[in-house]
Amino acid sequence: MRIPAHAVCTAIRDDIVSGVFEPGGRLTEEVLARRYGVSRVPVREALRTLESEGFVTTRRHAGACVAEPTEQEAVDLLELRMLLEPLAAAKAARRRTEAHLKVLRGLVRLGQERARRGQGEDLRSLGGWFHETLAQASGSPGLIALLTQMRHKVAWMYVVEAPARPVESWAEHGAIVDAVARGDAERARALAAVHADRAAGAHRLRIRAAVRTSQPAVNMSSGRH
Repeated sequence: MRIPAHAVCTAIRDDIVSGVFEPGGRLTEEVLARRYGVSRVPVREALRTLESEGFVTTRRHAGACVAEPTEQEAVDLLELRMLLEPLAAAKAARRRTEAHLKVLRGLVRLGQERARRGQGEDLRSLGGWFHETLAQASGSPGLIALLTQMRHKVAWMYVVEAPARPVESWAEHGAIVDAVARGDAERARALAAVHADRAAGAHRLRIRAAVRTSQPAVNMSSGRH
């Protein structure tokens, strides 16, 4: 059975984000095909996709390598996400379905309960599901795709510390959902902007050679997709 390229792409991306493949390291089709038990064709397609997303770069005489983001690129990424998440909340207020609201309210209840009990181990995954669902509620495929890609790249470039006041953080989530439920786009946008700004303070650049202070000397291939 042929494994689709998108599944191979997800596997390679996950390994990049988790540090299995170090920044600057080579990504040869043969080695990757053997690792994931697939042919070189889906690997080649996956590498093209990952290059378009910024996880992979192509170097002359070396081929595909894990990208080496600069510190400025990491900062810009976080700032861009802080602009797009409020936009997603505003669109969700106009386009959300009852199913979206049910999931969002359920996540808020779980998050608030675990925050009160000090069960911090579950809060990070619940927060991720919350923001993913809020993006889905925007009804904008392009925006959803951008935020999904950013979520992967932020996880790659940053260590995210637990909120200092998790109860307050989940109260903010609840207020955003209330605004979305009322269809109040501007309030949803404003609340999401405040929340994103506070959350940004918990992000710390990973201590690794990958996050450089200047652009790496890389010759990019012309075949971006």
